Amino acid sequence: MTAAQPTRLLYVAHDHLNFDHGILKTADSNTDALVLVESQRMITGRPWHKERLFFLLSSARHFAAEAQSRGFTVRYIQAPTTIDGLKAAQAEFGNLPIHCAEPSSFRQYQQLKDFGVDFVENDLFLTTRALFDLWAQKQKSFVMENFYRAQRVRLGILVSNGEPEGGRWNYDSENRLPPPKNYTWPAYLEHGRDDIDAQVATQLEHEPTNTWATTREGALSQLANFIEHHLAGFGPYEDAVAADNWALHHSLLSPYLNNGLLHASEVVAAVVDAYRAGRAPIESVEAFVRQVIGWREYINGMYWFLGEDYRNLNLLNADRKLLPLFNDSSKTQMNCVRSVVADVEARAWTHHIPRLMILSNLALVTGTNPQQFLDWMREQFIDAAEWVMVPNIIGMATHADGGLLMTKPYAAGGAYLSRMTQHCKPCAYDPKKRVGTDACPFTTLYWDFLERHKDTFVKNHRMSQQVFGLKRLSDLPELQERAQEVLAGLDAGTI
Repeated sequence: MTAAQPTRLLYVAHDHLNFDHGILKTADSNTDALVLVESQRMITGRPWHKERLFFLLSSARHFAAEAQSRGFTVRYIQAPTTIDGLKAAQAEFGNLPIHCAEPSSFRQYQQLKDFGVDFVENDLFLTTRALFDLWAQKQKSFVMENFYRAQRVRLGILVSNGEPEGGRWNYDSENRLPPPKNYTWPAYLEHGRDDIDAQVATQLEHEPTNTWATTREGALSQLANFIEHHLAGFGPYEDAVAADNWALHHSLLSPYLNNGLLHASEVVAAVVDAYRAGRAPIESVEAFVRQVIGWREYINGMYWFLGEDYRNLNLLNADRKLLPLFNDSSKTQMNCVRSVVADVEARAWTHHIPRLMILSNLALVTGTNPQQFLDWMREQFIDAAEWVMVPNIIGMATHADGGLLMTKPYAAGGAYLSRMTQHCKPCAYDPKKRVGTDACPFTTLYWDFLERHKDTFVKNHRMSQQVFGLKRLSDLPELQERAQEVLAGLDAGTI
């Protein structure tokens, strides 16, 4: 049956691919035409990782095909810009009103608003922007833990009579084990490719991995795989970095949560159901729930609360250009960095600890410009939406906001990396040494970072002990000299 002439155009962004939320939850195939726009600006505007582009484009094209099979009139338009695509839709259907869910970045919000698009509340998150604003306005400091506990109570997740199940809100202390030895990790789940995938791969001149699904069916299979094989072991090793497995027990669900193929509510429900059925311990379940209803929602809320100019902060005056190793893993002899960057090159993903304690830690202690590092992270990671990366990089990773989000910088030396990763033993550099040509660059640069910023951090109650530790370093002059050699070597791609 042919659909009637539409009376509304519903714009579906590439990160709003959900029939039950966003603009589509009230869609009517008899009156609404769906418009997806693949803009040239989105594809060629920045040096995006091709695996990332492949995932986003193929997921959107699969979603458009699914919408058509459900009886919707659908236009998947390739155009120079999103606005050009919407103009093309109006040229075909008439000057119909265009509606969409609130966009996920300040830039797109303004562009669509200027074009006259009407917005509905973005419920692809569990917390509306207005609700988060109410919480944030009442805070003296934006402590994620406080937000997370309020979320547990508000959403009724793992709480009973306002108290946490298991008697504790937080099981972090149980979830900091180093990578295990002689451990058998579950096999990686692989996703097959179809004709749509092949068309996108050809367009991008890219040979995709089988790591990422591009359909809701595939995303659901990833969720089921996580519940079946990984949830129980997730908590203890969530902070570990193994040499023999790039995923450990991490869910690999963030790309699907961020482009809409999965919704946080169904993911959390599945995890809690597994807990109720005795298939996973509270330590692992709470750790995962914290990431989804706590950290993810907090970061999105803070992105909108802190405003568009937040991304430009650079309060540590970090002005070093992006190191060449970030764009070429062969440009470093540091085993942990080389391995993690190679993982990113291979599949556009590594879990949160390599992101924070290796890549971001290196950017922090080298004084890399936070905006250049932000751009790189944004371009390389498959789940790197603007709202994800701006608070994570400017606030948590590089402390460029002066402590608005985090009460201390996440700087660490080789001792931490030696404890939590398996990369130090075969490395050319010794994590115990801070001076000498074989000293771990992280160890050298950690102390040099503290020395450079001691006036900033000496009154920080979470940093003062480390700053006072500088007084015990009898070799501080030699360390500072070595730090300059390390920085020069990193700039040259020889360290």
